[in-house]
Amino acid sequence: MTGSFWGDLLIGVGAALLLAWLVLVVALVVVRPRGGLLREALRLLPDVLRLIRRLAADRTLPRGVRIRLGLLLAYLALPIDLVPDFIPVLGYADDAIIVTAVLRGVVRRAGLDAVRAHWPGTDDGFAALARLTGLR
Repeated sequence: MTGSFWGDLLIGVGAALLLAWLVLVVALVVVRPRGGLLREALRLLPDVLRLIRRLAADRTLPRGVRIRLGLLLAYLALPIDLVPDFIPVLGYADDAIIVTAVLRGVVRRAGLDAVRAHWPGTDDGFAALARLTGLR
């Protein structure tokens, strides 16, 4: 390509990172909530953040679940998003989509009762969370 080992390496690493980013964006599009559920997810975000923190601190849950939740909290705290905020629709929704995907996995491993026990919001909010994540 460039004739230089370092130049070729830099181009290869850049191409691999771009491909990985594109794969992640496609995965976000595939798992995103349909219809008005995305707006509902954004409305529930404060209660969901408290739920994630409570679940991550619960020592009775499997270690893998707590690690996933801790990594999710770290991702949410980072100022860098997987999809930049200037991209329409997905820019602001990537956090909600990722939270939804992780919560689906948590329910599969820990059970719906564990999530319900730690839910800080109203019953209506939990019903909306259940619809959003496909828990019921």
